[in-house]
Amino acid sequence: MVMVIVLGAAGRMGSGIISVLGGLIQEADSICLAAALERKGHPSVGADAGEISGIKRLGILITDDLGSVIDQGQVVIDFTTPQSTLANLDIISKKGKPLVIGTTGFGSSEIEQIRKATTRFPCVFSPNMSIAVNVMFKIVGEVANLLGHDYDIEIIEAHHRFKKDAPSGTALRLAETLALATKRRLEEVAIYARKGQIGERKPSEIGIQVVRAGDIVGEHTVIFGGVGERLEITHRAHNRDNFARGAILAAKWVVNQPSGLYEMADVLGLSH
Repeated sequence: MVMVIVLGAAGRMGSGIISVLGGLIQEADSICLAAALERKGHPSVGADAGEISGIKRLGILITDDLGSVIDQGQVVIDFTTPQSTLANLDIISKKGKPLVIGTTGFGSSEIEQIRKATTRFPCVFSPNMSIAVNVMFKIVGEVANLLGHDYDIEIIEAHHRFKKDAPSGTALRLAETLALATKRRLEEVAIYARKGQIGERKPSEIGIQVVRAGDIVGEHTVIFGGVGERLEITHRAHNRDNFARGAILAAKWVVNQPSGLYEMADVLGLSH
């Protein structure tokens, strides 16, 4: 049985993961919840993790001290904030605990900090844990390579009004994949907004446009626009269960890996 510690337990993704784990416990699956954490001062600290997640009482109280529960689990799942994730790296590193990071919004220097830390423990780090989205990462690069430079590339992403980072980590990963496939430097060709007299679109541009509205779980569309036709590849998340199940799959996989930084593509066998 793989014992999991969930960070950000009262958040949208954390509570979703606990909800799925609660169902898996009933099914006597090979993974279950060991501990749940929230930041200091969060109103859910001291509450039952199962009740906060909308399922049955699990008898696991949400705590705010990772050090006090780190030995109870074999793997940590972190969907928090960049600051919280980085703050927890030291404890996780000292214990050598496998880690799954679904947090988004990191800067390049922060990603490098994670990369250096994972020389001491295995970590799956992905902006999106959905199986279908990770298939999308793979195929959009192949499509871009096949269509060539005669097709303009645009990305449109939409999320709920509460999302704090923009563009989404998934949109940025799509853009990075498309830039690599077409031999472009994303920092030179990315266009994040358009307004006013901007002139004609440059052929090399990769547009990344953002929508924030209501309770949209997550939508990502890549548009390949040619003369007289266009090809669109879209992923729409109907709920967060697919992200939660992907994170749990990653947790079960990473406990058996050597130290290093991995992606969901590694978990799913899509790396080659």
